[in-house]
Amino acid sequence: MIGVIANPSDRVVVNEFFELFKTPWEWYREGRRYEVVLCAGDNRYNGRAKLTLHYAGTKGSFNEEGVISTRCREGAAPFLSYNGNRIPIYGDMVTFPEKEIGLLTHADSSESAAYREQSGQSLVVRIGYDLFSEIQTLLTQGQPSSNAHIPALELHIAFLRDLITGSGIPLVEIPPVPAGFPFIACLTHDVDHPSIRQHKWDHTAFGFLYRALFGSSRQLVLGRMPFRDVLKNWAAALKLPFVYAGVAEDFWRGFDDRYLALEKGLRSTFFLIPFKDSPGKNLQGSAEFRASRYGAADISDTIRKLTNARCEIGLHGIDAWCDSVQGSAELEEIRRLAEQAKIGVRTHWLYYDQQSPVVLEQAGAAYDSTIGYNETVGYRAGTMQPYKFLGTMQLLELPLHVMDTALFYPAYLGLAPKQATTILSRMIDNAIQFGGCLTVNWHDRSLAPERLWYAPYRDFLHDLKNRKAWFATAGEAISWFRKRRSVVFETASEAHGGVRARVTAAHDECLPSLQLRIHNGQQSRDISGEASESYFDLVFEEAVYADGPGFDPSTRVNSVKHDGNSVLVVKPQ
Repeated sequence: MIGVIANPSDRVVVNEFFELFKTPWEWYREGRRYEVVLCAGDNRYNGRAKLTLHYAGTKGSFNEEGVISTRCREGAAPFLSYNGNRIPIYGDMVTFPEKEIGLLTHADSSESAAYREQSGQSLVVRIGYDLFSEIQTLLTQGQPSSNAHIPALELHIAFLRDLITGSGIPLVEIPPVPAGFPFIACLTHDVDHPSIRQHKWDHTAFGFLYRALFGSSRQLVLGRMPFRDVLKNWAAALKLPFVYAGVAEDFWRGFDDRYLALEKGLRSTFFLIPFKDSPGKNLQGSAEFRASRYGAADISDTIRKLTNARCEIGLHGIDAWCDSVQGSAELEEIRRLAEQAKIGVRTHWLYYDQQSPVVLEQAGAAYDSTIGYNETVGYRAGTMQPYKFLGTMQLLELPLHVMDTALFYPAYLGLAPKQATTILSRMIDNAIQFGGCLTVNWHDRSLAPERLWYAPYRDFLHDLKNRKAWFATAGEAISWFRKRRSVVFETASEAHGGVRARVTAAHDECLPSLQLRIHNGQQSRDISGEASESYFDLVFEEAVYADGPGFDPSTRVNSVKHDGNSVLVVKPQ
């Protein structure tokens, strides 16, 4: 059990951090003995815990000699280096140039940003930034696009975990991965333009013609589009008048068939615009070009086909991000057509502001999946885990990590298919390393002219399958993480002071199981992470008691003793 000492103003963010790093903790209580005490900010702890961690980005009351303060200015975050990773720091930070280098270093100066001191049986580690201030920044403001590729929040968790296990202290956690899978993959599709026939000489049609005729030629010269696809785009452009006349096939229609055939039962999520010709609001007033020429009711046959294939239907919201009354009406339209009780949201053009989470919760959204980048791919909140907005009661955010337009549009990353495949493969590597849910958005018309982004999506699906992802709809991913969040840890006196992990809410039995991960700790006590650190996973659904390392995961009996330690698996009456 970790005892936490933090400022009262950080209470909400501390609670959310330990939903993401799902390990036993509690607010520090006087008279209680802890193996680990974590202090943040100017708070002090002078007890005798086995390991004390002091996170603070200022000198505060530490009276440390030789400390250099480094303040983030003009959005240019300094970086810390740890185990080959770069961790951006968005708040205040201090370095310790007179301390031994090796634990955590300032990337530019190579000065130590953390140090440790041994006092008898107690180990004290001083870290030169405020952990919970960093987490709050990531979950509220997010990262600039220049740092999009860094899963910063996951790195903070990994560093804290390594501090504990590297000190030889066993650690219990519920990892953010379902039992039997290395990570979760969530395939989503924003449906913006299901028919080009609906766009007669408007900005969408002219944009199509420009990209099909001239953009394709440019992509060919740059080596980003094969000649056969250029020919397809030219042919589609020449065919457009006949499409309008009704004598040629509408090549944007049939997105449902294309995705169902390509994904072959992987059950993706389709976000639909509720009402046609509604631009909605932006921060300046009306967003004219945001209006769509279709409403969800126009493709009711498609909705039935997708729901029969067990795909999920969500809301591609117009004003749901800023108006709870309008949001409720938009949700009800999708709920009526899809015949689903719970409807999630991704706002059209990824509109949101600091009030959007509360507005969406008041409107009745089951979840949101808007937080991501239009211009790049990566981790705006620094994580692959769904998280709860700090101002809401229940609403979870499923972060958006990959959008096809960000990968391929010249105004954004402008990548060739092979370059995109390399980036996507690295993001799968991160998902395997840190767990969580990798969420991708491939638009409705992206397999059709003028985009023809079929091959990179096919290769991405192939890679996900080869790496054994659990393919979940957005709603299923949220439900699994709600199940994980329902686990509570308690001190179990009947297990000789062990820790009890207990699922406290009923959940869909079709969801994969949770697992309890027990880290034995690094016997070399090398916090740098270079020592071998062992752990094992125990699958469970109801209740688990654990009080130490050495559990044999192959056993299925209720009580196991090993080297004086025991783990009891107890099912409720």
